Amino acid sequence: MGESTDTSVFSRHSSHSLTRRGFCAAAAASALLFLAPGCTSSRNVVVDDTDVDAAAVQLTFFGFKYEPLNVIAIEEALHGYMDENDGVSIVYESIKSLPYFDALDKRLAAGLGDDVFMVDHDTVLEFEAAGYLADLSDLATISSFSELALSQMRSEGAIDYVPTSISAFGLYCNTDMLAAYGVSVPRTFAEFERACEKFVAEGVLPVVANNDISLKTVAIARGLADVYDSADPTAAIVSFNDDHAGLVSHLREGFEVVERMISGGWVDAGLALETEKTADDLSQFATGAYPFMLTGAWASVRMHDLAPDLEFDVHPYPVLDDRSVLVVNVDTRVSVNANGPHVEQAKDFVTHLTRPGPIELFANSQCSFSPLIGNAAPDDGSLAPIAAAFESGVTVIGSDDNLHLPIWSSVRECVVALLEGRTAEEAEALLAELIATASGQGGESV
Repeated sequence: MGESTDTSVFSRHSSHSLTRRGFCAAAAASALLFLAPGCTSSRNVVVDDTDVDAAAVQLTFFGFKYEPLNVIAIEEALHGYMDENDGVSIVYESIKSLPYFDALDKRLAAGLGDDVFMVDHDTVLEFEAAGYLADLSDLATISSFSELALSQMRSEGAIDYVPTSISAFGLYCNTDMLAAYGVSVPRTFAEFERACEKFVAEGVLPVVANNDISLKTVAIARGLADVYDSADPTAAIVSFNDDHAGLVSHLREGFEVVERMISGGWVDAGLALETEKTADDLSQFATGAYPFMLTGAWASVRMHDLAPDLEFDVHPYPVLDDRSVLVVNVDTRVSVNANGPHVEQAKDFVTHLTRPGPIELFANSQCSFSPLIGNAAPDDGSLAPIAAAFESGVTVIGSDDNLHLPIWSSVRECVVALLEGRTAEEAEALLAELIATASGQGGESV
């Protein structure tokens, strides 16, 4: 299927003594072992049962979580389940991010889909229409999920996936560099603008941005903040399913902010187009030569490992006129293949995966919030500002399940167009075209 076959295998019987509170430090320390020379960030990773051929039931789990700290948590969950179910073996395989979704689509279309696999907002829209996703409404752990998670999971009535984390996106602030230049952490867009202009005047590139989520989430934050601040955010989001023009109009303001960042030299457009998420961007920020970085909170532990002497905090986006806003996603979604040979056994494994112990260990390994009641915050002290924002409820959902349009991928295309020199007006027109196509009103469905 054109996928990488470079693999690493972990024995079923290897031992990790990890608690939720101690996980991040242990995983960071283990990262060097897993990232040894010859292992690339896009490699396949396999967590394998050594007695796989002898097992009565052999499950496969396909995902896009490949980093060492995430794989350790997945390994713990798999081993825990196999220890309780002697006749079951599970293999976990991973491919990084964008190539993963192409591989997943090809496997399912060919009738070779794995028993369990990870999905995102846009693939759920596609896969539920294709009949690939089993209904998980009867899982015993559903009642343990928080109101925020359930509002997304139940948007279609049937539950097509369960989340294993609530991820957040933030502005990484190099606190030593800000202090050296006499710049405070920005809380509003005006403060952010002044800070970036000061750094530009000093010959410093202010913001590290990757080519995927950085500016996309900024556009969504600015464009939809007032919607999530309304009396009934869910109803407002649902209305956009018919009012495409209203959605596009809201996001125009977000595109204008991104355009301002590019035209002002706050980001290097050419560099951003080639900067990979949770890879190149972290290497750049780790040099200590940049005051800000825009990416997911999950990168925090990696940053501590890459640059142990770099002092930084992660804050909500300062993109509104009067305050900051935190963008979150009900994330790392896991589905069961409705057409697989072991549907009920796969659902039983997913039930195990979403118990408080395994799920909170996994969420913490991603420096993300738990999707269960209480939404336990990640341990990393650098994330305290976004934890406070999350607790206050000042959030925007980046890819809301109540919106039945591929906003996550469409806004990314628009931001790439901005980085390539298009204007906010042109980005708005492109978004309208993409949404029309996706909804069947402008040609073939994407």
